[in-house]
Formats: sequence, C-alpha cells, structure tokens
Amino acid sequence: MPETNPKGGEDSAARLADIRERIQRAARAAGREDQPRLVAVSKTFEADDIKPLIEAGQRLFGENRVQEAASKWPALKDEAPDIELHLIGPLQTNKLRQALALFDVFHTLDRMKLAEALVRARDGGAEIPRLFVQVNIGAEPQKAGILPDEADAFIEACRRAMDLPIGGLMCIPPVDDDPRPYFDRLREIAARHALRDLSMGMSADFEMAVQCGATYVRVGSALFGSRPPIRP
Repeated sequence: MPETNPKGGEDSAARLADIRERIQRAARAAGREDQPRLVAVSKTFEADDIKPLIEAGQRLFGENRVQEAASKWPALKDEAPDIELHLIGPLQTNKLRQALALFDVFHTLDRMKLAEALVRARDGGAEIPRLFVQVNIGAEPQKAGILPDEADAFIEACRRAMDLPIGGLMCIPPVDDDPRPYFDRLREIAARHALRDLSMGMSADFEMAVQCGATYVRVGSALFGSRPPIRP
C-alpha cells in the first residue's frame, strides 16, 4: 500500500485498539463468551484515511452511499481482498445492481419494494448478500425501517415466502432517548424469529449495545475523528 501519514496512522491504530478493548470489556461485563464484531463506518472519509485501519487489521467497514463506496472501495478491496463491506445506509432500488456488486452485507432492508427487487435480482442470477432487516425501533416518522408492530410479518414474508437470507436485525434508536429499551426490544423481536445477529450501537452507545446483545456495532467518529463535510 502507498505510505500513509505516520501520525494519522498511529492515531487510527490507537483508536482502533481502544474501541476493540472497550467492546471486549462490555462483552465480559455482560457475561458474554462470543465476540461482537466492529464495523468501521468510513462514510465521507477518503481512501488515505481508511488505509491505516486496514493496515492495523480492521476488515469490516460500513458505507452509507453506493456511489461513494464505488469511488473508493474497489481499489481498496483489490489491495485487501478479505475486507467485508457493509451497506448501512438507505438503498434505492435503482442502485441495487451496483450495490450487489460492491457490498457483502446489507443492513438496511427496510421495505417490501426492496425485498421484491432483491428477489427479482436473485431470480435473474444475482448473488444476494446477507441481509439485516432495519426496524424503525422508535417509530420515528423521519426514519426508514419497518415499524416494530409490523416487523414480525415482514420478517416472516422475507424468510418464508421470499426465501431471502435474513441474518439479523438492525436499528437506530431515537437520538435523545435512553437507547437500552430500544436495544432490548430489537433483541426480543430477533429472538421470536431465532435470528442471532443484531446490528445496533454506534460511537456514543456501542458499549451499552454490546451489553444488550449486539453482535455488530457500527462505529465511525470514535475511530476516524470528526467527519469532513458530506459531498453533494
């Protein structure tokens, strides 16, 4: 890989080690024997900001936008083929084919229209990645996701009728509320369907999410620092 900024690389590696240790401590405090996985949320950051984390051993990364991911990840994955790229932002159906070529996991299956588009893509020969159903756990009108009261029927339809590879559930709790009740409710929904994986917890609350059963936490600013302005 090209040489990266030594100071920036040291800072990134130190932050990564700290986040990993905090995840492990939270898991031990909850009496867990499994190891929650860290998704480094690299949205808005350039390849040179990401490479120090790759060099430090991080292999799971998350992006929000298909176009942005397409501009930087093919080259990065050529250099580190074992990287697992997670889509953690909303997916428009007209970007589905491009997303299928880029991402290994989708965290944001949030509506029937997208589920039906995935079935059509699969029936046309596309390989479907592992999917998480996004639950709008706080029933917030401005957020995407299946409402909690509708989640059971949606999950069953995706798994049974459509035979989609649903691996778990994802949520983003209301920003000003205690996240624990929302994490607990997501875990309860997952348990009803024997879904093991829970994608929940971000920079401000990932330790609590781990204590509530998260198997994937999505951490960005705590790893990368302040985000640059989002490009149009």
